[in-house]
Amino acid sequence: MSPSRTAAFFDLDKTIIAKSSTLAFGKPFYDGGLLNRRAVLRSAYANFMFSISGADHDQLEKMRAYLTEMVKGWDVEVVRQAVAETLHTIIDPIVFEEAVTLIEQHQAAGRDVIIVSASGIEVVEPIGAMLGVDHVIATTLVAEEGRYTGEVAFYAYGPHKAAAMRQLADERGYDLRRSYAYSDSETDIPMLEAVGHPFAVNPDKALRKQADENDWPVLVFARPVALRRRLGLDTRAGKAAATAVVAGAVSAVAVAVVSHRRGRSA
Repeated sequence: MSPSRTAAFFDLDKTIIAKSSTLAFGKPFYDGGLLNRRAVLRSAYANFMFSISGADHDQLEKMRAYLTEMVKGWDVEVVRQAVAETLHTIIDPIVFEEAVTLIEQHQAAGRDVIIVSASGIEVVEPIGAMLGVDHVIATTLVAEEGRYTGEVAFYAYGPHKAAAMRQLADERGYDLRRSYAYSDSETDIPMLEAVGHPFAVNPDKALRKQADENDWPVLVFARPVALRRRLGLDTRAGKAAATAVVAGAVSAVAVAVVSHRRGRSA
């Protein structure tokens, strides 16, 4: 029996939101005692450079190495709490309205929506819950005794994104030839090539060239949206619902980290 379901896969940074999702949490991580002032300033500078120029393969590899070394020894629970407590303050103002509209349209058409991001699952999972997507694929760090070791269990980057998408499609019965994908970066060309309907969003120079050569549509996302007001989360009931959703996502991440740790020790 051939796959009959379809899905829409979205990169996160500069596709759904205007900044690096991981670097955006520099101040909360500092407030939680995870970062020193120098690291916060370095993260802010890296985020600024990312926002104006994007990031190629070498830059992302350097960023990955820097971030994994930076988080070595961090308390996983403190990270989760910092994300949960500041999620709406940090992410709400930098979500693109065009992305939210597309997510809603795909879900109305009966497609699952999946965020595929190189950022850590502790950051991506709560953002996905806030946006109401169906699943996330994200980088997973190894944790032992409640602290990160600095090792990477799964790096959701480049061809690894495409491989994870194919695996998820096999598990859920998605027809990738009829599915959609959106990204801004040349490093996500394998992700875009994995589906029948690829879209370049705010593309960097290399991706724009690839899109032109392959007749891929190019989209421009430029309007941040007050997500809480759009989704009705600025009401008392809405805020309570949002808190419950994010708390559920944080709990799910905790289970994933513990399960991974148990799997390593088995």
